[in-house]
Amino acid sequence: MPSSTRRGLIDATETWNRRLHYYSGLYLLFFLWLFAFTGLLLNHPKWSFAEFWTNRQQSRYELPIAAPAATGDVAQAEEILRQAGIRGEIEWTKARADEGVLEFRASRPGHIYEICADLRGGRATVQRIELNAWGVTRILHTFTGVRLNDERNARDWWATRLWAFAMDAVAAGLIFMVLSSVWLWWSQKRKRAAGLAALLAGTALCGLFVMGLRWLV
Repeated sequence: MPSSTRRGLIDATETWNRRLHYYSGLYLLFFLWLFAFTGLLLNHPKWSFAEFWTNRQQSRYELPIAAPAATGDVAQAEEILRQAGIRGEIEWTKARADEGVLEFRASRPGHIYEICADLRGGRATVQRIELNAWGVTRILHTFTGVRLNDERNARDWWATRLWAFAMDAVAAGLIFMVLSSVWLWWSQKRKRAAGLAALLAGTALCGLFVMGLRWLV
């Protein structure tokens, strides 16, 4: 390949890398702020200004329901939620021991519903918990709809699936931002030494937590 053509390809790659780098940064900006801020809240649970659980509002009520025609726990739970006018991610809190009783939780950021449905009696008891804005932001940090080694809990609500997709996009965007940052750094020869020092420092600290701590305990 002629040197002029190779130089042109390198210049074009650098131009597009810069453009995609800052556009990706603008797209990820508020997602990163959200996760950075909620990460601080999770790391400092005693910060009084962000308290949400003690300030929760609870209510309990009953409502009549028609026995779901559907079969299967998930389908029946979805039918009960439609009758109750509740939206959220279905979570199973205990194994079902009685076919005439269905107990589950429906949750979305800011709202938790503990539901006990008596299918034979045609009644459902709902324990409703409402959280403030601090509770909403904190829950978003860990809101996935799935649990490790628990096949009963899957993503049942479209909003949970959309949120999970958005988080995958954020993870992919961060990977791109890091790789494009490496390219931008390496293309500036005068900043290679300082950049290398920062890279080594970050690698060493991360390596300490990923691999080193196992040898210190």
